[in-house]
This record gives sequence, C-alpha cells and structure tokens, in this order.
Amino acid sequence: MTFMNQSSERSRVLVLMGGPGEEHDISLQTGGEIARALRQTDEYEVFDVVIDQPTLDELALIIEAHQADVVFPALHGRWGEGGELQELLEEIGVTYIGSRPRPAMLAMDKIATKAILSAERIPTPPSRQLLPEDECDLPTPLVLKPVDEGSSVDMRICHTIEDVQQARKDLHPKHHRLLAEQYIHGRELTVGILGGEALPILEIIPAVEFYDYEAKYERVDTQYIVNPDLPEGIAQQCKNNALLAYRKLGCRDLARVDFMLDHRGPWILEVNTMPGFTTHSLVPMAAQSLGRDMPQICAELVETALARADISPSPMHPASP
Repeated sequence: MTFMNQSSERSRVLVLMGGPGEEHDISLQTGGEIARALRQTDEYEVFDVVIDQPTLDELALIIEAHQADVVFPALHGRWGEGGELQELLEEIGVTYIGSRPRPAMLAMDKIATKAILSAERIPTPPSRQLLPEDECDLPTPLVLKPVDEGSSVDMRICHTIEDVQQARKDLHPKHHRLLAEQYIHGRELTVGILGGEALPILEIIPAVEFYDYEAKYERVDTQYIVNPDLPEGIAQQCKNNALLAYRKLGCRDLARVDFMLDHRGPWILEVNTMPGFTTHSLVPMAAQSLGRDMPQICAELVETALARADISPSPMHPASP
C-alpha cells in the first residue's frame, strides 16, 4: 500500500478513538479534545474516527481513506494502549504518535513494568501476581487491581483478609491475572513527560478514599496542585525516576508516571504511555502551567511524529525521488 497526500499542503492527522474495553468512553473524550485542539491550530487537516477493534485490513482502509500523514491513537486500555494497535500501525507502515509496540506492552503490564523498575532500583511497592488458584501471601492493607487495565478500572483497596477474598471473588471472573500490591498511605503525585521532558509535578487530592475512575473523570471535588510543597529533594527524585522509567521501558513522545509518597520516599505505581487528554487530565494540566495549551502540546506531538517520518519514510509515505 503506497500513497502520498497530494490533496493539500497541510499535513493530514487522523485521530483514532474508542476501542474495546472499559475505557471506550474516556477515549472518546480524549480523542475529541485532541481533534478539537489540533483544529484550533489551523495547521492540519484533522479527521477523527471512532473504532472498535478493527482488523489489520480494516484499519489500513481507514488510514488510506483519509490519506493520513500521521495517526494520533487516542485510545486507552489493553488493546489500544498496550501494544496491539501499535503492532497494526507498524505493520501498515504509517507514522503514529506514542510508544512502539513493545514499550507499550511493557508499560501496560504492571508486572513487567515492576520487574524493570526493580532491576533499576527504582522504588515500587512490593507486589505479587495472583492467578485464581494462587494464595495471597502479601499482608493487608493491600491494593488489588488488574495487571493490564488503566484508569483505576476494577481497583480495590483491601484492609482485611475478608476484603481480599471478596475482591478476588468479584474480579477474577473478569481478569485472570490480578496484581496484589502493598498499600502505600501517603500523597499521590504524578509526573507527565512530553518529548522526553518532565513536566511540573502534580499532586492529586481526591475527596474519596483513592483516585478512582469517578474521581478522575466525573467528580468535580478532586483537587490538583501544581508544583506542590514537597520535602527537600523529593521533586527532583520523582522527575529523575520518572524519566529513568520512561527511558528503560523504551517509551516515546509522551507518558505519565504515577507515584505515591510516604515517609520513605516516592514509589512508582505505574507508567501510562497514552495518558488522557480530557478536560480533567493531568498531562495537559501540567503543561498548561508552563503556558503550553492543548493546541500547542498536541501540535508538538504531531510535529515530532512528522519529523520521524521525514528521517525514515514509512512504506505508506515513500520519499520522493
């Protein structure tokens, strides 16, 4: 499949959104905000398409129909963010924003992420993988969550053995692999990364027990503090560890690294390779504190991807003779 955009001098950006799974609706919000922001720049021809889980041929037809110069995959969850969609985009040969398949897969799999963090001596809470037949030998309180979901989908804080048993009874039918993780009581921090640069730290203060799906996307009483007052050296440690995790996982273009901070220091919980871009989302919020609005940061990501295409043309966009 070889074609070139000959219809316009403006680059054509295809924003993909939706996807299968629990985060479909959040992806629609993220994709809608990205498309809106890119249109505000008046620099691109922008197309937004809702997908479910297309085959390789179906996805190739969508990309070809829009003669896309670059794809912005604004999907969350295992299929859209965890490497499977990225593998299809690689096989088609289109330029796209975000991490390549293997880093995306590693970051989505919390067990794999923790193994890499531990090898680099980056603090992450002690944890166990739990299959349905496994005994849980991690003491309470602990957190139970799916190994490969985002947005705090099906996350439970368990204070007693009975809580653990009930949570496993509820969750294992939906998620074969669970992560049991030591509960860290402290302050919740996050570091966004754009183009290999750490953004200002954000502290999240939910009005409920933890920063769950509702607190992230539906409630209006969650507090966000940019550059919070932290003990000496903690801010730099968070940024250093976030960037180290980003590099060791092999991430590209953007990410968000989530931490819990207690008296022992900051602990990385997970790395998100396609963080949200909704009106509640943290990476745009941190960038805006530097005066970089949504149109600017979305355009930066598009230009970064286009620069890659100029350096190494894809099969769909061969270099001119």
